[in-house]
Amino acid sequence: MNLRPLHDRVIVKRLENETKTASGIYIPDNAAEKPDQGEVLAVGPGKKNDKGEAIAMGVKVGDRVLFGKYSGQTVKVDGNELLVMKEEDLFAVVEK
Repeated sequence: MNLRPLHDRVIVKRLENETKTASGIYIPDNAAEKPDQGEVLAVGPGKKNDKGEAIAMGVKVGDRVLFGKYSGQTVKVDGNELLVMKEEDLFAVVEK
């Protein structure tokens, strides 16, 4: 299924956290925190200003982004858990 977000919304897939600490201790799934990084899968056309012109989005498909642990609305699509959030809920784009 293809998703096309509306307005200034983005579809993000959470990236998995490490399950092992630097010292070699494994963290069980129920004790692990939610990941705060993800990959942008789809981007809406952008918000419109007072004149009706679209404001360009600051992220693009494939960007790795940082967001709050409880940001966005979780949806399940084809068995995958995705987040739908506004662009303003994103904190930063991770540069490689």
